[in-house]
Amino acid sequence: MRRILRLIDHINDQVGKLISLLVIFMVGIMVYEVVARYVFDSPTIWAYETITFLLAGYAILGGAYVLRHGAHVNMDILYRRLSPRKQAILDLVTSGLFFLFCAVLIWKGSEWASRSIRLSETTTSTWAPVVYPIKMAIPVGAFLLLIQGLAKFIRDLMTAVTGERPE
Repeated sequence: MRRILRLIDHINDQVGKLISLLVIFMVGIMVYEVVARYVFDSPTIWAYETITFLLAGYAILGGAYVLRHGAHVNMDILYRRLSPRKQAILDLVTSGLFFLFCAVLIWKGSEWASRSIRLSETTTSTWAPVVYPIKMAIPVGAFLLLIQGLAKFIRDLMTAVTGERPE
């Protein structure tokens, strides 16, 4: 079981590190756009949408990495005052909503991506790039979040039983 948990952590760590590189591309595109617009008076038609797509991918695919490292928002005022065992029990009680959220994202995201691919959906801008790559990221990101949530659930269960956090 610990090997599976480490594998899930490793996958989401690698995806998170890879996705973090999108920030470099976003900054590069933004600098290019600013120089093109204000220095050469020649703005692009693609920069704004490209940055929007990259940011969406960053947020969608980075969620599991954030969960892996415990960086999602909690009600820390109450949560931090609890013992590790009580924190784990609270996380177990609320995990049903998390799994429901992931299931809906996978289900509806898959429908949206499938429809987008079928229709070769594009944006309504002049550039009109295809939308399906970012829509495909929704169920993929939700799946990564789901498996990281399962790993957290198992660890919380172990903590609730033993009172000690597993590695």
